[in-house]
Parts: sequence; structure tokens; C-alpha cells
Amino acid sequence: MTTPGKRPWSLSQLHLLLTGECKYECDHCFVWSGPEQGNTMDREIIGHILGQAEDLGTIEWIYFEGGEPFLFYELLLWGVQQAHQRGFRVGIVSNAYWAEDNEKAMEKLRPFAGLVEDLSISDDDYHGSSEAPGNTAIARRTARELGIPVDFISISGPDSSDSHTTPPQLSADDTTVCYRGRAAEKLAPLVKHQPWDHFTACPWEDLRQPSRVHVDSMGNLHICQGLSMGNLLENPLTQIMGSYDPDTHPVIGPLLRGGPAALVKQFALDHEQDYADACHLCYLSRRKLRGSFPDILTPGQMYGEI
Repeated sequence: MTTPGKRPWSLSQLHLLLTGECKYECDHCFVWSGPEQGNTMDREIIGHILGQAEDLGTIEWIYFEGGEPFLFYELLLWGVQQAHQRGFRVGIVSNAYWAEDNEKAMEKLRPFAGLVEDLSISDDDYHGSSEAPGNTAIARRTARELGIPVDFISISGPDSSDSHTTPPQLSADDTTVCYRGRAAEKLAPLVKHQPWDHFTACPWEDLRQPSRVHVDSMGNLHICQGLSMGNLLENPLTQIMGSYDPDTHPVIGPLLRGGPAALVKQFALDHEQDYADACHLCYLSRRKLRGSFPDILTPGQMYGEI
């Protein structure tokens, strides 16, 4: 819902991390989701975030993800209804654990018909697809029957047949692992590394003019998971975006000037000689800096704390 002629910022998507809880503990997970992660939004927080999105005037899409948002089904449905009523386009990211058969999938998805314009289903070995390959297929088929736009998200992992020497093998439809979050510990040792000073740019996020950001249950606004621009429960989104100066930001500034390698140099951080990718170096560097920037490198869940 964009206000004509009013686009002082490029931000067009808010991704709500509805919960940190998930039935899986995927090795690649950016946000360390799992059964023991209990940080979950409530209706008041969702309503507040949606109101902030309206005030900004540039947000077009609201996504609900996690963790696994379907674990809190009534809250998810309420949030989707509220976002749709306010004129936003709505998306959901899910692993489709709930689509055990056609009847259950239809029961879960029917209330979202006409409300959700993008259902993204995680479909790879990390999300248990090899254990229950029928769930994702059932969910996609049911969504199509209901007229809900749907597609798969697939993450390709390291090729364990030649670990330490072979990078991840990707198909045309796969997305590569970013070695941050749990992947920094679980998967980074399995792939070929490169010298730390090669990582002179952030390859994934637009740190200067982000088009999408994530919001967690505590209100933190993540330009990258674990790297906060501010807190929506403490300051209005219009204020956060209006005062955002990436070049003077203590963490984002160095990343813009020279990527994760510049972060290491700026703060004289101890480091290894090589890393799996830019995210790997950035994540481990940020984790070392958390004591210096507790309000920026937050919350603890993004760094493996329960």
C-alpha cells in the first residue's frame, strides 16, 4: 500500500518473524529456530507493526515466517487477515509440516484463500523433505486448488562426498547456503574456504537502501539477521528509517566501505586465515562485537542463545 508520490525510502517489504519456534533444527538456519525457541509475537505486537508499516507509506508486502508460523495457527490467521484488511499484499513462509494428507492440508489452507498472495514452502533435506516427501507436494497441490500462489524454496547444502574441498553443489532451482547462524557452526567446516581478506563486500543485502527487513517478536528491525537498525517497540518506523545513516552506523558503515574484511580491520578482531564465505566471516565477527554493541547485534537467539 504505497502512498502516491511519497517514496522517501525504498523499503517495500516487512517480514515478521512470528515465532522462533520450529519443529526442525535445520543446520542452515539463519535464526537458530528450533523446538526450544519460544520467542513469539502476540496480537498487540502484530497490530503495532502493521500500524507502523501504514505510517511509513512505502510497505507493499507483509510476510509471516519464523521459525514455523503455522505452529501458532490462530495468531497467524489473525495476522494475515489484519494485514490484508489494511491493504497489504501478504505472504507466508512455511515448511508444510501440517500437510500430512489432503484433508489436513485443505483444512489449514482454506481460510487463507483470497488473502495470501505468496505461499513459499521450504522443500529440501534440511526441512525433512527426505523423511516426508509427500507433505510439501500435498501443500503445493492444495494451495493451487484454492488459488493461492505457491512455490518451493530449496536450499542446497555442502556435498559431503568431498567435504573440505568441494563447494556446495547447486541445481538451477536451488539457493546456496549462507554461512551465518547455525550454518556457521554446522556447515561451514564442510566446504572449501577462502582467505578472509577476499571478503570485501556484502553479496546478499542492500545495506544502503534495503527493500526488505525482518522484525522479530521483540521489535528489532533486522537489515540482516542479528544486525538491527532499531526497535519498532521503542521508536516509530518512520523515525528509524528517517534517521538511518548507513555510513555512520558503527557496524554497517565498515561493511559498506569494505565488507566483512573491513569489519575485522576496523575493530582489530582476532580471526582465522580463511572462511566459508562473506557471511561466515561477518557473522563470527559480529558475534565477537556483541558486547560492544548490544542494542545493534541482537537478540541472543540470532547468535545461538535460547
